[in-house]
Formats: sequence, structure tokens, C-alpha cells
Amino acid sequence: MSVTIEPGETREIVMLLGAAEGEDAVREIIARNRTSSKANHAVDANIHAWDERLRAVKVKTPSRTFDLMLNRWSLYQALSCRMWARTALYQSSGAFGFRDQLQDVMAFVYADAAVAREHVIRAASRQFVEGDVQHWWHPQTGRGVRTRFSDDLVWLPYVIDHYINVSCDRGVFDVEVPYLTMRQLNPDEHEVYEMPKVSTETGTIYDHCVRALRRACTVGVHGLPLIGSGDWNDGMNRVGHEGRGESVWLGWFLTVVLKQWAAICDERRDTDRALHYRSEARWLTGMLELSWDGNWYRRAYFDDGTPLGSARNEECRIDSIAQSWSVISGASDPYRMGRAMAAVEEYLIRRGDGLVILFTPPFDKGTLNPGYIKGYVPGVRENGGQYTHAAIWTLIAYALLGDGERAGELFALLNPVNHSSTRAGLHKYKVEPYAAVGDVYAVPPHTGRGGWTWYTGSAGWMYRAGLESILGFKLEKNRLQIDPCVPRWWREFEITYRRGRGVYRIKVENPLGVSRGVITVELDGAAQSSPVIDLTDEEKTHIVRIMMGEPVPKEEKELATDIRGQS
Repeated sequence: MSVTIEPGETREIVMLLGAAEGEDAVREIIARNRTSSKANHAVDANIHAWDERLRAVKVKTPSRTFDLMLNRWSLYQALSCRMWARTALYQSSGAFGFRDQLQDVMAFVYADAAVAREHVIRAASRQFVEGDVQHWWHPQTGRGVRTRFSDDLVWLPYVIDHYINVSCDRGVFDVEVPYLTMRQLNPDEHEVYEMPKVSTETGTIYDHCVRALRRACTVGVHGLPLIGSGDWNDGMNRVGHEGRGESVWLGWFLTVVLKQWAAICDERRDTDRALHYRSEARWLTGMLELSWDGNWYRRAYFDDGTPLGSARNEECRIDSIAQSWSVISGASDPYRMGRAMAAVEEYLIRRGDGLVILFTPPFDKGTLNPGYIKGYVPGVRENGGQYTHAAIWTLIAYALLGDGERAGELFALLNPVNHSSTRAGLHKYKVEPYAAVGDVYAVPPHTGRGGWTWYTGSAGWMYRAGLESILGFKLEKNRLQIDPCVPRWWREFEITYRRGRGVYRIKVENPLGVSRGVITVELDGAAQSSPVIDLTDEEKTHIVRIMMGEPVPKEEKELATDIRGQS
């Protein structure tokens, strides 16, 4: 097309780029948007839709770079790339990963819970009648891969618990979804890519989760969940390829979910199952403590019982996720939680390089063969590099321990904006300074180089870590609690939360420079007897004022009350 513009003349040219189901659909879209006024209206509507979605929670803290990631970019990355495009420079996919997008949607429950609900139902529809699931699948056809991956089974129940607690949508449990049917894997097969059939058997979402947990609770000789052909770390696909290897990390994760689902079963009057889940969780906790290696928890056991993530290993002596989840689960011995995270501090946080690595030393020439992870260059991706997804779990664990200094420090260290704040950092990092990165190289000559941006689950986890773990934003049903764990130098911060027609402007003050502790909560000028704020849907702007400080011990409060009474 050729356009001639005379001096002083102005013209608007409409160019459309996109995709549609077929030629007729393309022509309809062009006809709807071909004039400049209609095209401008479409652009404005799109901008408004993003603003509505991304403004549900807005924060203002002493850290400008923290605010940048929380207020728009992390959610935008997770939704536009992970949920919708499902492709980027480093991976041209289009497929859904069973565990992947389930984790992503947990970040949307505050801004657009419908995204989470829709995907929970979608994921449940990819479960086989036997209880296992497609590890990934193409939505256009349903063709995907059936595997022996173990942690896939636990993510659906975990994510649903988070979704229902925030959204109040108990009705999702009763949605009927069909199962899939397909030939089971042969004993010598670890995965197969085929087209399954939709079974005539259906089950509620509740039934799908129960069936998944039943299969996930299969344990080995150490009383721990079988790792199968890999747990969260896909590259460890030969640790349990004979069917006997066990995962310590998965044990901590499963303990969390069993406790969550015991409470869900109580609510649904499924008493026997609630008792069973609690019993399983207690048993698992005891078995997990036997994986203590002296200063940290082991990562796994090979088919022959050889430990992985142990001081006796020459490679992968300590792995971060077994330590982080011992804290996140809340099931570990308190002393061991602290000791394990001290070991993470000593061996896995490399401040000079700005890294939080997954484990050390990386696999290279040792005798153990954990799987294809050993094919990565030592210090790259899952093989001992920084895997940001896991590094964020480390941040969350420190926050749960009340260590706001380390939690804030690690968020700043992982924040892509900070990696590119100097010319030297920019040339070292080499990737986008506004997108969460999947991994960072940990070996010369590329130490500090970002490796996989945009299409990574670390975007959604970074959002949750900042909002929930550091700022302490805890929403359950219609009740909100702010329980921060912040760096001591943060003397105040603000959160604006829009819920329905209501707006809550929350200001948190920290005059004494503590990391954790709330002593007073005011709602619209009235002191609250509890730290929890009851939310309403009325069209009103509410002012919340929260004062941090060292809480007065219960004994001192009672003594003060007695003294006042006597006087």
C-alpha cells in the first residue's frame, strides 16, 4: 500500500495484526475495526481492560523497583505470556503444562479470579481415570504426554485450596468434569505422547482431587512419596525411574496439601477421609525427619536407596527446595528449619554474583546419574544455576521465619530491574530488565547472565512472594489481614485494594523499625479488636491504618490489667 501525505496533512492508518479461526472470522474482525475511530476505540477498550485487571492491588513502598514489579509487570507477564500466549523466544510451545499454569493462576485470585476458576476446571479435565494426569497437552487437539511425574498429582488440590479460600467459591468443588482414558504406560515406558479419549466417567472437581491424592500417597521404603520419572525438577528423571526412588521435597509439599484437604473434608462432612489425611500427614512428617542429614534435609533417594542432597554426595550435596519447603510446610522441627535455612545462606546464596542457586555442587563427572539434568552445563539452569522459581521459595521461607531483612534482600536480588540498573549489570545480564527470568547462569564466563525470560513460572511466584510474604497481604473469604515481614528500614508502605465497589486504602507504619509484628489496626478511625478486617461490598473508600511494633507478650498484658485494676 502506498500513501502520499501532503505538507501539513495528517492521516490515520489502521493496521491489524492478529489471528483468528478462519478466513471468515478474519474478515469480520477487519470489518469491525477498519475505520480509525473503531480502531482507536478498540485500543482504548484494551487499555481500560488491562487497567481494570492490574489495578486491583496497588502498592507503594520505600523500594521503587519492588513497586514496579508488583504493580503491573509480574501479573502482566504471567497472564499475557504464561496463560494466553504460552510461547516465547526460549520455548515455542502453545501447550499447557499441568503443574505450570496451575501455579500461575494462583497469582490472579485477587485481580481476576475467573482466570483461576476456568483453568482449575480445564486442568481437572486432563486427568485419567486412574488418577494420573497429562504432564502437558495441546488444547487444540487434547494430544499430550502421559508420564510418571509425581508432583503433578498434588498441584490441583493445592491450587484449589488457595483459590477457594480467597474467592469464597465453594461451588467449584461440585462442577462435574469427565476423565480421560488411554492405554497405561508399559513397565519399560516413562512417558508416551498420544491422543487420549474422553471417558464416559465423570467426577466432581472434589472427586478429581481425591483421586489424585490417593495416587500421590504411594510411598517407598523410606516412607516418602515415590519420585517417579521426576518431581518438580524434571531433569532428575532417573532418580526413581525403576519405580522405587523417593522425593523428600515432595514429602513436604504433600504434607501441606494433606492438612489443607483434611480441613476441606471436615467442611464437607467427609469425616473418614479427613481423619485419613491427618493420619497420613503425621506419618509423613515423622518419615521426613528421618531424612535430616545433620545440617540440612536430603533431597531424594535413588531407586537403590542412595541419598541425594546429602553431605556424603560429591555432587548436589545440598538442594534448596527441600530446605525451603521444610519451612513452608510448617511441619519441620523448628530448630531444623532454622539450621536448614542457615545452610542455604552458607552454600547457596552468592551475594557477590547476585545469585541464589538451586543446589551445589552441580552434576558433572560424578558417579551418580540423576537423569538428563546432567546433560546441562554445570552451573546452568536446573544443574546448579539459579532457578528463580526455587529462589523465590527460599525468599518465602525466610519471610515465614520472620527474617524480613533476608526476604527483602532476596526480592531485590531477584528483581530483574536491579540486574540492569548499571551499564555493567546490563551487559552482564543481557535480557529484558522488566520480565522475570527463569534462570541465571552461575559459571564463568557467563556468571549473572539471564537465561530464560517471559515464559517462566517465576513471574507469578514473584508477585505472590512480594504481596503475600513480604507485605503480608492475607485474604481469606471476606476477611483481610496484613501481617508484614519487611526489612527494618521500611518505615511505612501503602496498599490500595479494590474489591467490588469498595476501595481499601491501607497504610502500614513501622516507627520502631521492626521486621514483623502488628500492634494496632484501625478501620475508618475505629480501633479493631482483632488484626482481621471484615470486607464489605459497599461503594465506599475505607481508610485502614496499621501500626507495626513488638507485640506485648500475653503475660505482660495480663499483669498490666491486674495493676490497673488494683489502682
